[in-house]
Amino acid sequence: MIRIITVDDHPIVLEGLKNLLLNEPDVVLEKQVSSGKDTLQALREFQPDIILLDINLPDINGIVLCGDIRKTYNQVSIVVLSNSNDRNIILSAVGNGASGYILKNTPMEEIPDAIRKVHGGGIYFCTGTQKVLNNKGPELTLQLPHLTRREKEVLSLIGQGNTSQEIASQLFISTYTVDGHRKKIMEKFKVNSMAAVIKIATENSLM
Repeated sequence: MIRIITVDDHPIVLEGLKNLLLNEPDVVLEKQVSSGKDTLQALREFQPDIILLDINLPDINGIVLCGDIRKTYNQVSIVVLSNSNDRNIILSAVGNGASGYILKNTPMEEIPDAIRKVHGGGIYFCTGTQKVLNNKGPELTLQLPHLTRREKEVLSLIGQGNTSQEIASQLFISTYTVDGHRKKIMEKFKVNSMAAVIKIATENSLM
């Protein structure tokens, strides 16, 4: 079962997510909260696999909250739900650890697919987010790390949307080994999410 916490300061959004997720047989909705403070409290009380996070919260910058969650609860994946299609905000969310970014005008039926993809070790950007990210803007010059042949293979397969299990099957290795490669790749890129790695790699022609 995939354990979920939803975070949004609009009750109607929380209710919609609740109705959606209760119909998913492999999803357990652990808690719904409406502030950053309540999010951190819920994380202490529960052990979710994924947080569906609105980054426009009344008491804390949601981008900062992403980073705080990843530092303290690195086993928790974050999928951002937002009205903002600002490229810098999307990149900031990804850079602070989000594994997915879904615009709120996206059909809600996409959310369960995003949850399963991210839970399996993948990343998920809705179509609108992909369009924004594909419109390249000015980037900082980066000193790109050296990757081994196997790390490049794993990175390429992640970029194609494969989960850790799918990568393991294709490369004839264990999921434990795949996760080890993922961790090493993130360390080399000095980021805390594979979504951030994929963005850097794509924009610097490594994929």
